[in-house]
Amino acid sequence: MKVLGIAGYSGSGKTTLIEKLVPRLARAGLRVSLVKHAHHDFDVDHAGKDSWRHRQAGCAQVLVTSSKRWALMTELRGAPEPGLEEQLRHLAPCDLVLVEGFKFDPIPRVEVHRRSGGQSLLFPSDPHVIAVATDEPLETHLPQLSLDDEDGIARFVVDFARTPS
Repeated sequence: MKVLGIAGYSGSGKTTLIEKLVPRLARAGLRVSLVKHAHHDFDVDHAGKDSWRHRQAGCAQVLVTSSKRWALMTELRGAPEPGLEEQLRHLAPCDLVLVEGFKFDPIPRVEVHRRSGGQSLLFPSDPHVIAVATDEPLETHLPQLSLDDEDGIARFVVDFARTPS
């Protein structure tokens, strides 16, 4: 599996870009998975549902399955948060894993940068940035991808995914 991070500061448009890229990548024949790091307490379950009640009762893991999908929820119960490498081992084989977050892990990444965000750039101090998707011209030797050109960004990602490691 090839792994590509989509990195940038909050509000830069990472999630929106991923949402626009995934259908294009799928049309190009890639099987794509995603790992998203959440910086806050989150829950995919709902209070009162059976699976929620089982977790509240103390189950370490709850697997919910149906004819449409399945989900495995694991409670850390004070254990350290698993790193990206460990989380990747849980995924089924695919062509490309997009990673949103984990911006300090040593994986290749596309930086998403918007002039209006007023944030500093990651690439000058992050050697893992391989391209910048931006809405302004930058001084860099890295490929610059226009945020308005989702097809161009998708071509870059497809080429990345299909290039042997």
